[in-house]
Amino acid sequence: MNEIRMRVKALRLEMLKQNLDAYYISGTDPHSSEYLPNRWKTREFITGFTGSFGVVVVTQEEAGLWTDTRYFLQAEEQLKGSGIKMFKLRVPNAVSPESWLAKKLPEGSKVGIDAQSVTINGFRDFENVLVEKGINLVKTTDLLDKIWEERPEIPADGIFELEIKYAGLSRKEKKDTIVAELKKYNADYHIVSMLDELAWLFNLRGSDVNYNPVFTGYAAVGKTDMILFVDKNKMSVELQQQLEKERITVNNYDDFFPWLSEFRKKSVFIDPSTANYSIYETLEKGGNVLSEGTSITALLKARKNKVELKGFRQAMIKDGVALVEFLFWLKQNIGKEKITEYSVGRKLAEFRAKQEDFKGESFPPIVGYKSHGAIVHLNVGPDDALPLEQDGVLLFDSGGQYLQGTTDITRTVALGEITERQKKDFTLVLKGMIGLTLAVFPVGTKGCHLDILARKALWESGINYGHGTGHGVGHFLNVHEGPMAIRQEFNVNTIDAGMVLSNEPAMYREGQYGIRTENMIVCVEKEETEFGKFLGFDTLTLCPIDTGLVDISLLTPEEIDWINEYHQRVRKELLPFMDEFIQPFLLEITKPV
Repeated sequence: MNEIRMRVKALRLEMLKQNLDAYYISGTDPHSSEYLPNRWKTREFITGFTGSFGVVVVTQEEAGLWTDTRYFLQAEEQLKGSGIKMFKLRVPNAVSPESWLAKKLPEGSKVGIDAQSVTINGFRDFENVLVEKGINLVKTTDLLDKIWEERPEIPADGIFELEIKYAGLSRKEKKDTIVAELKKYNADYHIVSMLDELAWLFNLRGSDVNYNPVFTGYAAVGKTDMILFVDKNKMSVELQQQLEKERITVNNYDDFFPWLSEFRKKSVFIDPSTANYSIYETLEKGGNVLSEGTSITALLKARKNKVELKGFRQAMIKDGVALVEFLFWLKQNIGKEKITEYSVGRKLAEFRAKQEDFKGESFPPIVGYKSHGAIVHLNVGPDDALPLEQDGVLLFDSGGQYLQGTTDITRTVALGEITERQKKDFTLVLKGMIGLTLAVFPVGTKGCHLDILARKALWESGINYGHGTGHGVGHFLNVHEGPMAIRQEFNVNTIDAGMVLSNEPAMYREGQYGIRTENMIVCVEKEETEFGKFLGFDTLTLCPIDTGLVDISLLTPEEIDWINEYHQRVRKELLPFMDEFIQPFLLEITKPV
């Protein structure tokens, strides 16, 4: 922790040179990424905290990290001895970093912020709170660049093309759809800054970010032109020539802001929730007319086409086979050889790697045994992993990247003797997962309207969980994608047909165990009546649920029918692809309840 203290001290010296009373670190990159290239792991560099969400504020006297319920336990542990205090976000009475600064700093103070690493909305919200207290928000360069010795460069890994047999739509088809949407806003250009949007739009993939097959870049889609800003050295000559044939201009990544600064009185569409403030500021200086809204590319990407949806179903079969093989291995070896949380994660990857077109894990596996199960986004190494015993429950949340699609699944399984309370908790979580799965709702429904269905049974027993219920999932892209979500917080974007989401209610008893059951679901059209069009969900994930943990007395007949029908489908879909010696195991764990 001495190293972290030295880094904070060096940052404070740099702040003094810049006449700053505080410095804000957003913990992300110029592309609003959740998972980051090493170059932009600023939050981890300055605090030692390795979670995927959190912001940092450093003043001359204090330093704080703000994160959410997924990481409270992890952050407390990783910040010990650093002098950095943890603050809670997304809980009742939470104090935001900007409110904290407004209370701490006197009028006339200056707070520095890197305008390239904060969104337009983020900058505005921050500034609005500070300006009321007479505190100035000052745009700076990335101050960590001054103190980060041997800071990693942007990765130079290659970019490859995702064939149309997987993507479903050509680059031209995607561009034409965007241009048609731009007409609604009377806009000349749409700026694309998020890396998964970029990858989807150009049917390209990379490996700049662990677990996410993306590459670093920007793009602009105009009525007559389409420009990609990326390190050209990452592309083969053949790929560059192919893009040029399609009238796509390829410029270097560093050319983006100079190119943008030459815009004069154009109409440009941007997403203020994802585009960085430097983009806004550069366009504003040129006297351009800015239209704002949810990224056109993000919405198109979220509504999967027929080919993508077919691919997801193929990926689920591959993933399901790997998971059943893992469960069989676990049953055969628990108590006979040393198995730890860490080795479980490696085994999950090993079984997935046997599947054709597997391209890696979609996120670091979360494997929590007993008390570790209550740490929502636990990530253990070989040295701090708990050994598994024939007792209690194991939670494992993992996923794979396949050319056909991205997977994300959580199962909680009994390893031996369990308590009645564990059975009740498991069943209440399962009721929530089924409740959301069976939802039927009118077109125009938002995620916050559906979230209650996953929490109702838990709330009635005085139980809750602090994270969202469902996030979008990309097609051979990021395991977390927007713009929609199913969670308590309001999100303007509706749940539409073709959207693929997670469904993951949970409960955590700190120091004892955690329970989460997660399937991926796709929004589908259900019916049209005199009252309008109605939507619902189909389940994509194919993996048995541990019925030994279910308290049948707490289930309705409809819920029991759902479990039995789901397991019948898992059998039907997976048996043809299972090794013969594992088939009896699959039949056993999918017996009707």
